[in-house]
Amino acid sequence: MGMEECEIIHDNRPFDKRRLIRSALDAREYAYAPYSHFTVGAALLTADGEIFTGVNIENASYGAANCAERTAIFKAVSEGRKCFKAIAIAGGDEKGKPLTYAYPCGICRQVMSEFCDDSFVILAARDEDDYVEMKLSELLPYGFKLCSLSSENGFDGRNGNED
Repeated sequence: MGMEECEIIHDNRPFDKRRLIRSALDAREYAYAPYSHFTVGAALLTADGEIFTGVNIENASYGAANCAERTAIFKAVSEGRKCFKAIAIAGGDEKGKPLTYAYPCGICRQVMSEFCDDSFVILAARDEDDYVEMKLSELLPYGFKLCSLSSENGFDGRNGNED
């Protein structure tokens, strides 16, 4: 489903932020973080109200690690969902106590921009009552998207060095 189809089913009705945050906090229990000892859980809300969770999964080869946000998005996309409304992210030490607000990294922001419009809500949470809410457009104001590759934006398939 492309962004146009998502806009048709996307609505601006309020959603249960506390429930989404609780899902992210609960997901953290399954994080695999033997190197950083910083566990992250994410809960992704689809436009039709379904929640997909994800956790950070570390690897001895650091580049092979995956963030909680991308795990949740990839899980949803692999099950046919591509229209998203919001994500809650909760991070803290292995004992489960949140240390700080866990904001998405640059790669996660880019992945979000592939599937979400600028109004996509991001909740960086310490608990259900202590969170920061922002829109994707605030975290990635000039995101690189499929439309960036259109000829209307000056892209003609060349690398730009030809004259």
